[in-house]
Amino acid sequence: MGFDLIEIEHFPNPKHGVLRLYIDKEGGVTVDDCSAVSHQISALIDVEEPIRGQFNLEISSPGLDRPLRRLQDFQRFTGSLVKLKTMMPLDGQRNFKGRMLEANEEVLVLETDAEEISLPMSAIEKARIVPEY
Repeated sequence: MGFDLIEIEHFPNPKHGVLRLYIDKEGGVTVDDCSAVSHQISALIDVEEPIRGQFNLEISSPGLDRPLRRLQDFQRFTGSLVKLKTMMPLDGQRNFKGRMLEANEEVLVLETDAEEISLPMSAIEKARIVPEY
């Protein structure tokens, strides 16, 4: 349908489960986009039945504080302010915040208040954009 699937969350519960899909596209996601994807995915789930039990299907945009998962996400948002957490401490630190200057397969370069740092892409556990108003 021309959307990128950013993230899937599944919260199973016998009566009130949730399956949430975050979608994106160039130019952003509208309510009509979410509705169209919901109808398409609902039909697919009804036929394939990949998940047991009852659940509510929710389709959403990733929001202003969107997660960064793939290399192309990092590259698309180069120049943005980001928060990230590494899997293991690097120089005694796991949490970082700064402006993303560069991202490639090997390294992510951040400009923090104190310095410019290079972090191995393989060390990043979570990353999100910090909205700027």
